[in-house]
Amino acid sequence: MARIVGGKELQLVLADDLISRIVAHSSRQSGLSGVYSELLDFEGCEIYTLEQPELSGKSFGAAVMMYETSTPIGFCDNEGAVHLNPPANRNFLPGERAIIIAEDDAAIKSAAAEMRVDKEAIRAPVTREAKAERTLMLGWNRRGPIIARELSRYVAPGSQLTIAADTPDIEEEVRGLTFASDNMAVTCRVTDTSSRAELDDLDIPGYDHVLVLGYSDHMAAQPADTRTLVTLLQLRRIAEKTGRHIGIVSEMIDVRNRELAAVTRADDFVVSNKLVSLMLAQASENGQMAAIFDELLDEDGSEIYMRPVTDYVSIDKPLTFYTICLAALRRGEVAIGYQRQRQGEADARNLSGVVVNPGKSDLLAFAEADRLIILARQ
Repeated sequence: MARIVGGKELQLVLADDLISRIVAHSSRQSGLSGVYSELLDFEGCEIYTLEQPELSGKSFGAAVMMYETSTPIGFCDNEGAVHLNPPANRNFLPGERAIIIAEDDAAIKSAAAEMRVDKEAIRAPVTREAKAERTLMLGWNRRGPIIARELSRYVAPGSQLTIAADTPDIEEEVRGLTFASDNMAVTCRVTDTSSRAELDDLDIPGYDHVLVLGYSDHMAAQPADTRTLVTLLQLRRIAEKTGRHIGIVSEMIDVRNRELAAVTRADDFVVSNKLVSLMLAQASENGQMAAIFDELLDEDGSEIYMRPVTDYVSIDKPLTFYTICLAALRRGEVAIGYQRQRQGEADARNLSGVVVNPGKSDLLAFAEADRLIILARQ
């Protein structure tokens, strides 16, 4: 109905759908919520959609290498449709607008500096076999069904999801869930997620991923976040006792609790209210923003992945990001940044070491644990 009334002048921002998809994706790739936050936050790099006359007749691959301080990720055709990560040999047509990540629209200029590319450092593609995953969801709210369905789109056959919460009718709700594939079996445990004893009974170190959802349907924002914090502290103690790292992604309702939650050492936080507010603000500035994020979060489109840097380049010496961009283009992908955490390095914006749209000519030294942020179809 909204699309019929609003036509082409309307952008739909489905808040629960947006948050659920970001939570689901972030649970499988630590640090991913930092990438989405950076793309939506006006303080950092943003997504711009604007005509670049100098790109007319040039291929998308050439466009990616033309900008030193900006990152082209796609284009809007003359009908207004969004195309992310198009084929590298697809040429821009007159009047088409480029979709570009940049710090500011005034910074979007083609590079005058010479590209320094070390082709010898580029590695051949690596094929990794998908493995079954075990995921634990602690807590429950109206976004739980969407998250569960989204997870079922991506996990390998034989995967398992355990939902543990103590909300009314949780078992009946879980029985009524629908999924996008048969790859994931789902079980339900009625559990007080703030109780250490009951969490111990779940054998949490045996899971590959742990999601913590707020009880926002049954509590106000502050009590819901308080219970989430208690759960996160219990998980931290379990990890310390077992000496194992537990990959945890947590939903927070109120952005004011984000800094307090950092002491729990969870890998990632998705702050619901802040992300929705940022998305609405960005959509008011960019008429294609909702369509761009629909594509980024759709399994049929190009999505953002966090992948080992060693899958793309050798790291025995510093490299320019131009080299990484070329390595990605050869695979039909776009490199948009990296995640590099070093002890003692400042992370003022709490993005877990995420850097989006780095200068392409800067020399970068990487380690085995570092990852690239890639826009790819799979």
